[in-house]
Amino acid sequence: MTYHPKSDFMRVMIERGFLADCTDYQGLDEALTAGVVPAYIGFDATAKSLHVGSLIQIMMLRWLQKTGHRPITLMGGGTTKVGDPSFRADERPLLDDAAIQANIDGIQRVFAAYITYGDGPSDALMLDNAEWLDGLKYIEFLRDIGRHFSVNRMLAFESVKSRLDREQSLSFLEFNYMILQAYDFLELNRRYGCVLQMGGSDQWGNIVNGIDLTRRVLDHEIYGLTSPLLTTADGRKMGKSADGAIWLDAEMCSPYLFWQFWRNTMDADVGRFLKLYTELPLDECNRLGALAGSEINAAKITLAKEVTTLLHGPEAAQAAEATAREVFEKGGVGDDLPTLDLTAAEVADGISVVQLIVRAGLAKSGKEAKRLIAENGARLDDAPLTDAGLLIDAAALSSPIKLSAGRKRHALVKLAD
Repeated sequence: MTYHPKSDFMRVMIERGFLADCTDYQGLDEALTAGVVPAYIGFDATAKSLHVGSLIQIMMLRWLQKTGHRPITLMGGGTTKVGDPSFRADERPLLDDAAIQANIDGIQRVFAAYITYGDGPSDALMLDNAEWLDGLKYIEFLRDIGRHFSVNRMLAFESVKSRLDREQSLSFLEFNYMILQAYDFLELNRRYGCVLQMGGSDQWGNIVNGIDLTRRVLDHEIYGLTSPLLTTADGRKMGKSADGAIWLDAEMCSPYLFWQFWRNTMDADVGRFLKLYTELPLDECNRLGALAGSEINAAKITLAKEVTTLLHGPEAAQAAEATAREVFEKGGVGDDLPTLDLTAAEVADGISVVQLIVRAGLAKSGKEAKRLIAENGARLDDAPLTDAGLLIDAAALSSPIKLSAGRKRHALVKLAD
């Protein structure tokens, strides 16, 4: 990147590694310097929470507000009914209105930890594209909006082309998604003066479509900016762990598990993640990222603490760190570990340790739990667990027991009060 920005926001995007591409660096930079810029990112409501894979976009909105501009979080109440085909091998399952609204309610709680909503010049707006999409009249929409789109060009977009090249079905419903997302940008510009759409680099085609449409219909100058699609140093998609997605909602992923996810960051990713997911000064990010050997563990703890504090607050971050210290350094059980509560009736005749491992979330199936035991990867109260046929009864649970899978994943099992 040779462009030297004048605006604080563009400087942060470039220096901290958020920027993959921009439709007009200089034009956007000048707009950011001239006044408050409203900018949006769209989030489809396909689950009750966002996961770590969306955190880079949330941090972009946070930095936008911190540098004096107005974030718009656009919930896809309308587009979720269609499904984004971008770089998917199959069609998304369609959700009904009640499921979509429940997902939106869950996702909105996450945003409040990162950005401030209100009526001030740089206060964020929470919008739902169902506001303008649900009432569209199909014939009028085709006539007024559809005529601006070339099917030839739409077929050439990589997100569509990759599906067709693999001879995988792309429904007409999904094919309409890019038109609806482009229309979102047009409506946000018309209604709220929004001049910037941001998203992951897989959204580049959709963003460019929105810019072209808005220029054709309103003759307004607007911009697009994308972030890189992040993978970890070992090639895994960001936000995924061995146990599945790392959710941002505390009910779906406890603060301890969230903290632990960041504590387990690979050495090669620490410096990059500190820049993207914390607000520590760049010099400190570079210093911590350059540590080697056992010293890099201190940097990982700082990363985990900072990221968890932003989402769940300082008390939750401190409790997670204290639990981790108790578990790993002292061999104790910790107060904040994921806990499986059992009723007396469930253990009246004993319950198999294999079943407990699965129910505690340490294995996805009984077969996987048995393999874990056979390969000496399971522990009971820090002692090797070698008997897959072991039954746990009420007497064994007179005090909580700790189950472990490997060195880093633990859970408590106890009788419910």
